Amino acid sequence: MLAYCNAQRNGPDASNLGQSSISARKRVVVQQKPAFLRQIGADMKTRIKWNEGMSFVGETGSGHALVIDGAPEHGGRNLGMRPMELVLTGTAACTAFDVVLILKKGRQPVTDCVVTAEAERAPDEPKVFTRIHLVYHVSGHGLNPAQVERAVKLSKEKYCSATIMLARTAAVTWDLVLVDGDRVPPPDSAAA
Repeated sequence: MLAYCNAQRNGPDASNLGQSSISARKRVVVQQKPAFLRQIGADMKTRIKWNEGMSFVGETGSGHALVIDGAPEHGGRNLGMRPMELVLTGTAACTAFDVVLILKKGRQPVTDCVVTAEAERAPDEPKVFTRIHLVYHVSGHGLNPAQVERAVKLSKEKYCSATIMLARTAAVTWDLVLVDGDRVPPPDSAAA
């Protein structure tokens, strides 16, 4: 937000000498949170800087950075995730975080958690997500299936802000795969 102000310089003797005050127009940059952010106490921020072509660097308020790029047909060089891939990745990470945290708090012997996400987008602009399917692969020794299912439901319905937010435009469905072991097998070994 830019604001302009008038600055007046009046010397102590200006009125005595019959001189008029000198006005100077200054450009002052006022950095202020918009009213809605001040009201809700927003404390998350990000900064996106354009590099070249369709490549950007995103820097978060927590001090991390990543490259975001467009597809070559749109001027990108395939140097990083596409913006909507990042949204989908963030959603999967958000819900995985919740599930692991809930299971640990419930003293479940969780050893690994992998969430895969697939999404369909609207054919016309804005190409919002219309369907999202999440598959939770959770491993451990002696996991209680009901506790794991409860953790997924709590994430989806109560805690995962990304999933809940996207559910306003997309049908969000999920499946759960329990693995008795230390790790969720990599995708290639699951198909074999």
